[in-house]
Amino acid sequence: MSRLIIEGGRTIAGTHRVSGNKNAALPMIAAALLTPEPVVLTNLPDIADVATMLEAARTLGVRVERSGDRVTLVAAKLKSARISPELAARLRTSFLFAGPLLARLGRACLPPPGGDQIGHRRLYTHFAAFKQLGAKAQAGKKTLRFEGRLKGTRILLDEASVTATENVLMASVLAAGRTVIYNAACEPHIVDLANMLNAMGGQVSGAGTNRITVDGVEALHGCEARVGCDYIEAGSYLVAAAVTGGALTLTNIDPEPFEVLVHAFGRFGVTWTIDAKEKTLVYTPKKRLKMKYDLGDAIPSLADGPWPAFPSDLMSILIVLATQTRGTCLFFEKMFESRLYFVDHLRGLGAKIVQCDPHRVVVTGPSNLYGGTVTSPDIRAGIALVIAALAAKGKSVIQNAETVDRGYVAVEKSLTALGGSIVRK
Repeated sequence: MSRLIIEGGRTIAGTHRVSGNKNAALPMIAAALLTPEPVVLTNLPDIADVATMLEAARTLGVRVERSGDRVTLVAAKLKSARISPELAARLRTSFLFAGPLLARLGRACLPPPGGDQIGHRRLYTHFAAFKQLGAKAQAGKKTLRFEGRLKGTRILLDEASVTATENVLMASVLAAGRTVIYNAACEPHIVDLANMLNAMGGQVSGAGTNRITVDGVEALHGCEARVGCDYIEAGSYLVAAAVTGGALTLTNIDPEPFEVLVHAFGRFGVTWTIDAKEKTLVYTPKKRLKMKYDLGDAIPSLADGPWPAFPSDLMSILIVLATQTRGTCLFFEKMFESRLYFVDHLRGLGAKIVQCDPHRVVVTGPSNLYGGTVTSPDIRAGIALVIAALAAKGKSVIQNAETVDRGYVAVEKSLTALGGSIVRK
C-alpha cells in the first residue's frame, strides 16, 4: 500500500506529454494473440493495468519484450487457454482474452474479471454474442468456458458495450463468413483496435459507427500499431491546471477525441486551441472560472453516455472542476451506480455537493478546499481526489494510491514536474 502526500496551493503549469490510451492498449495486447507472428505496439503507457495485461499474456505463452513505450508480442506458441484467478481479479479487461483465444484455439477458460468497483458491469452481452457466433458457453461461479468453431452472423448487442464490441471484433475476424455488429460501441479505442486488426490482414469496416462489418479471413499476420492518445489523462491534467490557475501545453495528442470534450469543458470556462499538425493542445487560464447556464438561466446538467456522449471516465474529474467554478451544475452519472460515492471525500475537503441519489449530484462553486486524508476507491476518483488536493489549502494524504497507478503514468513525478508538490510513501 502506498499514499500520496500533497501540499496544495501550487500552480500546475508547463508542458505535459500525454501517454497512450489505457483503454486502447489493453484490447490491442489481447489482439496480438490472433497471430503467431510478431506484433509491435508503440506509444504503450507504463501503467499498472498494462503491466498486468502483459503478465497475463506471458502466462498464456506469449513472448513479451518491452523497451520504453514499445512492446513486441509473439504468440507463436500459445501454451494455455486459461488465465489465473489472481491475474483476472486485478483487471476487468482480462476478459478480453476470451475473443482471441476462442478465435485462435477454439476454446477459452477464464475466471470472472475484477477491476474497479464502480457499479454492476455485465458479461451477458459477451456471452450472447459468442453464442451467436457458434460457441458453446458455460458460466460457473469460478470459471467461464467457451468452445467451438466460429461462423459469421448478424449480432445485435443488447447494449453498446465497449469490451463486448472489442471481444466480438477479435473473435469474428477469424470466423468464417461475414459478421455484422449492430449497436456497436463507437469509442476511439474501438477504432484503434479495428485499425490494428486491418493492419494484421483483417477486413473490418465501420469502426467508429454503431454498425461494424467484419469479413472473416483464414489467418492474420504480424504488424506494428500505435496506441492512440489518452484523452482521459489529457482531460485530467487540463482540470489540474484549470483549478490551480496554470497554463498548460499537452503534446502527443490526437485531435479527434477532443471534439467530444469541447462542449462539456466549455461549460466551466475551460477552452483550448489545438495544432493538429504538431499534435499539441494549449490551455490558457482565465481570471475566473464561471459556469455557463442554459437558456433562461436554467441550471445546466452534465450527463455521460456511450460515445460520442460525454465519457463516464471524466465525470469524477469534472465534478472537482465544478467545485472551483462559480455557479451550480447537476451531474447525472447514467452508466455506473457507484461512481459518485467518492463525493463524500470531496465534501470532507470542503466541497459544496448535494448527492441526490446514486446517479446524481449537485455541485455549487467555488468552494474553499482544505487538506485532509482521503482514500481512493478507483482510478478516476483517485485522480479526482489528487486534483482536489492540488487546489486545497494545506496538506492532503491520498490513501490507496495504487488505484491511480492503474491508469496514470508516474502521477507524482508528472505533476511535480508541472509545479506540484507530491511525495509518495
